[in-house]
Amino acid sequence: MTLAFTRRGTGPVLVLLHGIGSARQAWDPVIDELAERFDVLAIDLPGFGESPSLPPEVEPLPAVIAATVAAFLDAEGVETPHVAGNSLGGWVALELAAIRPLRSLTLLSPAGLWHGETPLYNRISLRTTRWLARHLTALACRLVRYRAGRVIILGQTHGQPARMSAGYARAAVRAMADCPGFEATMRATEPRCYRAGPPLDAPVTVAFGSRDRLLLPRQSRHLGELPPDTRVEPLAGCGHVPMADDPGAVAALITAGASRARGRAPGSYGMI
Repeated sequence: MTLAFTRRGTGPVLVLLHGIGSARQAWDPVIDELAERFDVLAIDLPGFGESPSLPPEVEPLPAVIAATVAAFLDAEGVETPHVAGNSLGGWVALELAAIRPLRSLTLLSPAGLWHGETPLYNRISLRTTRWLARHLTALACRLVRYRAGRVIILGQTHGQPARMSAGYARAAVRAMADCPGFEATMRATEPRCYRAGPPLDAPVTVAFGSRDRLLLPRQSRHLGELPPDTRVEPLAGCGHVPMADDPGAVAALITAGASRARGRAPGSYGMI
């Protein structure tokens, strides 16, 4: 499958994976800074942004999405990238690490770290956001021209919505409104959570924004399935989608996470 992507910069490859109802443009606030150090590859997941959906008979489980990303990376000649994922993209990144070598994993508010099925609060929040984006698209796009409008429309997913540009806010609304893969992906993920397989062969960094109003601490931030040496970092003032809240902090976090892999000998990223 051909996936839409943006590629920029030079250096080791860094793959960026967005969340459900989003698109690769969610990473725009941090791409320029990251591109100073990395060959940045921001991908639209299947059924989101400009990427086609998976065939109707294929259930878009995170592991299936990860396999699709892996095939795309193989086609692009990418062997052992660093990977950063937000929300669903974080879950997909973990599944990707189970099937191919990665240099590092940085997980920003990763989905799937709950016990059993997706908490009801998460499902209601996401489906409400989707309904509003689809049925009130024009109104929402007008409202986000104003600081107060951005707070109202994007306050559930972003910690500092008043700081983002109106253009970025409109893109976020339209990404949620227009993604054909939303419903199938929700159905696939709702009854599931992330379950660890064999030990991961890449350092893992995980961060949750202090203003993440979607993944509540007691429900959706259980780290027991992550490797014991996972580094947990704060993202002060950031929401569930932190890239526009504090681009500098997010870029620094990803860069620091990637630096943890530098001491590894070449060839130490074998398949697991």
